[in-house]
Amino acid sequence: MALALDKPTVRELAHIYRVMAGARIRADWQYRVSFFGYTFTQGLITVLDFLQIAVIFGQVDSLGDWSIAEVSFLYGTSAVAFHLGDLFVSQVERASQRIRLGTFDSLLIRPLGTMFQLCADDFAFRRVGKLVQGTAVLVYAVTALDVEWTVGRVGAFAMMLVAGTAIFSAIWVISASLSFWLIEASELMNSFTYGSSFATEYPLHIMGKWLRRLLTFVVPAAFVNYYPSLYILGRTDPFGVPGGVRFASPAVALVLVLVARAAWANAVRHYRSTGS
Repeated sequence: MALALDKPTVRELAHIYRVMAGARIRADWQYRVSFFGYTFTQGLITVLDFLQIAVIFGQVDSLGDWSIAEVSFLYGTSAVAFHLGDLFVSQVERASQRIRLGTFDSLLIRPLGTMFQLCADDFAFRRVGKLVQGTAVLVYAVTALDVEWTVGRVGAFAMMLVAGTAIFSAIWVISASLSFWLIEASELMNSFTYGSSFATEYPLHIMGKWLRRLLTFVVPAAFVNYYPSLYILGRTDPFGVPGGVRFASPAVALVLVLVARAAWANAVRHYRSTGS
């Protein structure tokens, strides 16, 4: 008779995650020059991304009637949410490499979820450089905005960052699930993950109709920051979207997380071992 293994508790999972992620951090820390060099380079690359916005505002006073502080707010919230997902969840994209090399099988024989193992085992703290840069822009935007920070706006701001991180993380997981059927899915995955991040750095209403619909109904990245920002900045959507949509980010995030969970479970269930 097969022995049943009890599922680890949340406390035990947290301890296991700390141990696995900590081991990866200590390994990276053995090469300090490489660690700091990579962290600095990643931060510099994201600085160049923001400079694109600065260049635009060097030529115009507003973008779609949004000031540089307001667009910086979009950029900062998008960057913080995206890079939190990048730091803790984006490791799932390594699944395609493990499938090709035949090492994904080793994840299946351990009494832990495959997604959990990927995220913990491949944790890379050196990516924090990008998060620091995004946070700096967000701090600038918050201080530059002419907004009365009421309890409701502060709550909506916190909700936006949490829901945005969940949405980006779910998009990463759903995209990574495709690697179980596609030989090379990295470019397709990047179009959804990094493409969504880039699109959320600008006001949604300046984009074409097809792209607005895509970012609202198919890949709901617009709920990361644009719709919540309408409430925080005291703006109305120029296309007459109902006011309640501004508060829909948590619900969208929950639905997308459930879809991501189901997509990953289905992908793993249909995985065929390489036999190695």
